[in-house]
Amino acid sequence: MAAKDQPIVIKKVVKGGGGGHHGGAWKVAYADFVTAMMAFFLLMWLINTTTPEQKRGIADYFAPASVSPANSGSGAPLAGTSPGNDGVQGSGDSSMRQRLAPTAPQLNDRDRQQTPEGSPEAVDETETAVSASAIAEAQQRRDAAQLHSAAMSLRQAMQDMPELAELSNHIIVDETPEGLRIQLIDQEGRPMFNPGATEPNDRAVTLLRAVARIAERLPNRLSVAGHTDSAPSAPGSNYTNWELSADRANAARAVLQSAGISNDRIYEVRGKAGSEPLYPDDPYMPGNRRISVVLLREAPILPQGHEL
Repeated sequence: MAAKDQPIVIKKVVKGGGGGHHGGAWKVAYADFVTAMMAFFLLMWLINTTTPEQKRGIADYFAPASVSPANSGSGAPLAGTSPGNDGVQGSGDSSMRQRLAPTAPQLNDRDRQQTPEGSPEAVDETETAVSASAIAEAQQRRDAAQLHSAAMSLRQAMQDMPELAELSNHIIVDETPEGLRIQLIDQEGRPMFNPGATEPNDRAVTLLRAVARIAERLPNRLSVAGHTDSAPSAPGSNYTNWELSADRANAARAVLQSAGISNDRIYEVRGKAGSEPLYPDDPYMPGNRRISVVLLREAPILPQGHEL
């Protein structure tokens, strides 16, 4: 009876509204505010670190095109330069701008003694020397880029052309102080020239024509050299490895010219015999028998279209 008289208690739990009608919108607004402040401070930092020249360039960029003070060759507001006529594959000839540019007068020793340091004449002479040095460095960088591009093109051609894919082991491409060197080497049982022969076989002709297709895109002159191993010539024969290597280099030169290399592009043809083995530890190794073609690090000294 006591259990039945115990009162029954009912609890009602009222859940909150989770922030009322605002919900989580304040988080989005706060995130936008923080992003705007970060962008503002980043802009202040960039403005503080830019030079006056860069600020002028940014101002020119946002200026209307009709009133832009830019004087670039391409008409762009950031004063970019238009590409020259010689382009990437330009020859050693001077560009039209260099030919038409006035040259600074050269001062002799007496004039230099009479010209005080800091005068306009001394400043012009210094600026001329700095400009010439900058032009020379730019030319060297462009030549190096061209040679590196030629090496990449040759390697890509060996991958793209089925007839060269199986001959890739016969080619060694490297850059030397003299220039880009391309060596066509013998493999065991797969020579470039038949024993004692001076004319290249079909394998060597295919490789030489591939080299010519790459070389004709550049203005550099070519140096062709023939190499043999250190095996002695036949007893009593006056035809030594010196004559053999020279004749093979000359035959390689003829193949290059028949594939499109002009006569004025050939700088020299040399026979090295076994004096520069590719594998000094084994002078009789077949890889020492090779033809090397070097694209020299220089612009052609002859004008375009000149024929010997």
